[in-house]
Amino acid sequence: MEVFAYLIPYGLEWLNLIVRWLHIITGIAWIGASFYFVWLDNSIRPPAPGSELAKKGVSGELWAVHGGGFYNPQKYLVAPAELPKELHWFKWEAYTTWLSGFALLTIAYYFNAQAMMVDKSVADLSSLQAVGLGIASLVVGWTVYDLLCRSPLGKHDFWFGVVVFALLVAAAWVLTHFLSGRAAYIHVGAMIGTIMVANVLMLIIPGQRKMVAAMAAGGLPDPVHGQRAKQRSVHNNYFTLPVLFIMISNHYAMTYRHDHAWLVLAAIMAAGVFIRHFFNLRHKGRVEWRYPAIGVAILIAVAVAIAPPPPAARAASAAAAPLAVSQFGKVQAILAQRCVSCHAVAPTQPGFAAAPAGIMLENEAEVRQNAEKIYKQAVQLKAMPLANLTNMTDDERAQVAAWFESGAK
Repeated sequence: MEVFAYLIPYGLEWLNLIVRWLHIITGIAWIGASFYFVWLDNSIRPPAPGSELAKKGVSGELWAVHGGGFYNPQKYLVAPAELPKELHWFKWEAYTTWLSGFALLTIAYYFNAQAMMVDKSVADLSSLQAVGLGIASLVVGWTVYDLLCRSPLGKHDFWFGVVVFALLVAAAWVLTHFLSGRAAYIHVGAMIGTIMVANVLMLIIPGQRKMVAAMAAGGLPDPVHGQRAKQRSVHNNYFTLPVLFIMISNHYAMTYRHDHAWLVLAAIMAAGVFIRHFFNLRHKGRVEWRYPAIGVAILIAVAVAIAPPPPAARAASAAAAPLAVSQFGKVQAILAQRCVSCHAVAPTQPGFAAAPAGIMLENEAEVRQNAEKIYKQAVQLKAMPLANLTNMTDDERAQVAAWFESGAK
């Protein structure tokens, strides 16, 4: 029975690895194709009036060289005169990215919701409540976004973008008031990813099928399907940099552990949008450096705003702690109570098959070897214990800080 209990988390760890790898591979394929086609759409130039291309209905073309060959992609205003025998559909990249992403969300978060999603200092939720809130955010996010697209607001790109951004910021605010910061961030990302893939599944691909069906029947496709698909594709393009940041955000606790984590996320997403807008304009032949400058300025402002206080600023807190800085034994006792359930050769915390990042804190040598990491993660960033699962107190963090700042004696 003990072997079976050990193999379950170990098996989940391998499943996590394989699904995460698949998610990254398919995500690269999807986002790469998205970036390419937006670049292509922005970079093509109309053919000369009266030219053969113009007579064929080509609205734009370009020449490119890659891999030792020349390419000449062309875009038709509505459709070519005849339906090609072979027509490639870009859809499985999107579908597989979302399916693998949701599987990863389930393995990493939903199967271990108490450790990964619930922070009792934020809200004392059951695992079922936390998972339900996470899934509901995906459904509500897509529903509201799609309704906005179909409303009169959807015809005004700028104001639509402002409202959708506000919707995502509101979602971040709500989620950070119920879930752990890490889980809140990943669910904002999952919400964006769900919107992106639903755009492909519910609108872009069905619209393309209608266009192909019209041509197969000998008719002329309705251009409205192409217009709607392009609008959603452009939305997906602007979503990419924010969602890519969120995919890696779990490595940067300084962002999701901040007291105003939702505002930090809002600022970083805004920076991503400005930077993406610069590249979209550049592909059209417009170089406007103000947009990346704004994006970088936002990132610098965030970095300054969330910087941890210097050691001197923590002196008063450390002085109030009942620990003499030389009393290593008390620090070790704190770590044994708050950290070793995960950071051990055989973790006792459910859901962990091995010590996170391979860091073990079971003896004096291991604690001293990892002193700087302990200080950074538990004191500066307050990223550990994960979701403060073991309820490490501020006084305990102050004792660890005093020990480390005195030389980790």
